[in-house]
Amino acid sequence: MRLDEEQESGNIEDRRGFRVSPGVAGGGIGTIVLVLIALFFGVDPSAILQGTPQSNVSEPAPAQTGARDEGREFVARILGSTERTWGEVFERGGRQYVEPKLVLFSGAAQSACGFAQAAAGPFYCPNDQKVYIDLSFYRELRDRFQAPGDFAQAYVIAHEVGHHVQNLLGIMGKVQARQARSSEREANALSVRLELQADCLAGIWANFANRERHILGPGDVEEGLNAAAQIGDDTLQKRAQGYVVPEGFTHGSAEQRVRWFRRGIESGDLKRCDTFGAGSV
Repeated sequence: MRLDEEQESGNIEDRRGFRVSPGVAGGGIGTIVLVLIALFFGVDPSAILQGTPQSNVSEPAPAQTGARDEGREFVARILGSTERTWGEVFERGGRQYVEPKLVLFSGAAQSACGFAQAAAGPFYCPNDQKVYIDLSFYRELRDRFQAPGDFAQAYVIAHEVGHHVQNLLGIMGKVQARQARSSEREANALSVRLELQADCLAGIWANFANRERHILGPGDVEEGLNAAAQIGDDTLQKRAQGYVVPEGFTHGSAEQRVRWFRRGIESGDLKRCDTFGAGSV
């Protein structure tokens, strides 16, 4: 990727070095397991975490100085790029884009949606409008999920920012309200459409940023599409249990995620990201 023209966002909240642990009462291993399932590229674990106590947060470890923090710089540039894109898109639509915060943490974090550990993966919390990520996830993305490359890493952030866009547009709230009145199977189907739309919105960002600032180099699109495929529900289920249960999908199959991400990249058209209006996804 070519990020020289992308300015670093000032909306980075760096909590790395803070030691966070859940409270003593409530929660437990069962809760953590559910959180890990809900949060892997998820949206809002608050339904699971209701009643989970506030975390205990101690003083931060001493900050490291003198060394270049390339991981933070990369994330800040990608977030800054999404801000430029969505600020422009919202302005064209007569709206104002409210920029999200991005929280860097190590080990565990307390969000307005509850307590989460790094193993949960990156997530967006609509209650505080923040994206949370432990940068060690990028190592997991490369080694465990076989999705290397900087554009694969950028896709992760753009997907979570896509959830923020959905939140600002009121889409997320409507979906969550419908899920509360639905069966588990219906709620999962709604979640799939929400996640695939976030993939498409991530593609919209890539389209705009590349068209205006030429951020993509040879092989970058393939990296992103591979990342989308590696985190498809069917791929993850096969890896974890050896078989696929489509009724349990919450994010979409590898084929679906690749197709909707590609649709956003190739079209740059928000109307093409209407997963809820599509007869099938």
